[in-house]
Amino acid sequence: QVHLVESGGGLVQPGGSLRLSCAASGFTFGSYVMSWYRQAPGKEREFVAAISGGGGSTDYADSVKGRFTISRDNAMNTVYLQMNSLKPEDTAVYYCKAVWPLEYWGQGTQVTVSS
Repeated sequence: QVHLVESGGGLVQPGGSLRLSCAASGFTFGSYVMSWYRQAPGKEREFVAAISGGGGSTDYADSVKGRFTISRDNAMNTVYLQMNSLKPEDTAVYYCKAVWPLEYWGQGTQVTVSS
């Protein structure tokens, strides 16, 4: 079965950092574009970042550019999201997504940025 399991979420103070991990299984991870999305209560799910299969290309939403870094370790079938300089508006459930060639979603991990 295909599984995407996010971890690393939690409570962090504004200005703090957090690293999310997404462990993948059940598909050829290194062939897939991977991404992170997030959804705050009452809001639509929004794109955060994406990374190409080999890790050579990345893309970020304007709201996180310069603060977040997406990376991957294909040997470990894992994609990461390093989040720095966190703001309260970053509070959301963060989802890992396989983008291409097929779409798969993880169940999400809660990130709360609050003092």
